[in-house]
Amino acid sequence: MRLTARSRNTNMAVCIAVIAKENYPLYIRSVPTQNELKFHYTVHTSLDVVEEKISAVGKSLGDQRELYLGLLYPTEDYKLKPNILNWRTRYGYVTNSKVKFVIVVDSSNTSLRDNEIRSMFRKLHNSFTDVMCNPFHNPGDPIQSKAFDGIVSGMMVQTG
Repeated sequence: MRLTARSRNTNMAVCIAVIAKENYPLYIRSVPTQNELKFHYTVHTSLDVVEEKISAVGKSLGDQRELYLGLLYPTEDYKLKPNILNWRTRYGYVTNSKVKFVIVVDSSNTSLRDNEIRSMFRKLHNSFTDVMCNPFHNPGDPIQSKAFDGIVSGMMVQTG
């Protein structure tokens, strides 16, 4: 019973994006869908922080194999109806081929821990690798895989 409750906690992403090495989106999905343009902007602004962290890791003598960038930054969003302040946090991850993953999480879930975010990125990276290994997928094209979409759906906040 405890494992079921914990697995529900990891379904807290409100936006998941895969960004190509050249900084154009390969895949972006958000919940709710009416805020999609806002999340495009959010992901785009997160790329500056991702680039800063990548260059900082490159200059340090740390482990070059560390792909998880951690917390990029928190921001506040206002919901229109009751004017309640809502925090969202952005986490980053970069592959060896410089493809970037950004996950935006609703910060109202305080039980979400760093290792659960890492687990989400590992799942996403494994699914991305499966897409890239598909001989019918052209690298650089938008991701249109039902299997990849299913993995992302499992990580998203469930509405309704």
